[in-house]
Amino acid sequence: MGMSNREKVAAFLDLAWVRNGIIGVILFNAVILGMETSGTIMNAAGEVVIALDRLCLAIFVIEIGLKLYAQRFSFFRSGWNVFDFVIVGISLIPGAGAYTVLRALRILRLLRVVSVTPSLRRVVEGFLRALPGMGSVFLLMSMIFYIGSVMATKLFQESFPQWFGTLGDSAYSLFQIMTLESWSMGIVRPVMEVYPYAWAFFVPFIMMTTFAVVNLLVGLIVNSMQDAHAEESNKQTTDYRDEVLARLRDIEAKLEAREREDG
Repeated sequence: MGMSNREKVAAFLDLAWVRNGIIGVILFNAVILGMETSGTIMNAAGEVVIALDRLCLAIFVIEIGLKLYAQRFSFFRSGWNVFDFVIVGISLIPGAGAYTVLRALRILRLLRVVSVTPSLRRVVEGFLRALPGMGSVFLLMSMIFYIGSVMATKLFQESFPQWFGTLGDSAYSLFQIMTLESWSMGIVRPVMEVYPYAWAFFVPFIMMTTFAVVNLLVGLIVNSMQDAHAEESNKQTTDYRDEVLARLRDIEAKLEAREREDG
């Protein structure tokens, strides 16, 4: 029995050269959108750049349309399909007037590379899996920052209002210190010239945030990615096993039919 038209379209979209072609169009479109930011290029070949951008968008619309035809309502059961649909839909909104900001969002099309590349999808899925566990870590981080901000404001507000004048200033300064960006020569050493024992506040703060909590976040993300990769590997193994068993049952049925014919 032959395949239906929807099955043929689905099989066509699943071909390796089609998937790779879509990735190529996405990357090419990203280059085109980058060229639109150059006044020199747009003055010299603006019409060509815009035409190529519209051609890429047309290809994306056709691809989404074929997927909708092949999958129908099941299309929206996949989060990645919904992601692609939204990204392409944003590109179709006119980029003038109140919608000018949406024109800048067209570069989000580059993120479609994630949805069509399994290895990148594993990275994103691993990050999403880590979010529930990361919530507790972020809560702990927020508590540490709040306590540190209150203490820093009380301790250093009078002499260094530019860094610790308000609770918000202290929180931002502590965030800079956590990232280790100019923390020593830029903030801590000038503070220590007035408050020699200020290191007793900043060093434990860095130890708790930069070297403990942040690394805990990294560990959660890495663990979630490993779990996602293991689940995908197990699924592939299970699918392969089911396929082999199905073939063996088919071979067994053919042998039994042949034996009955010979008998």
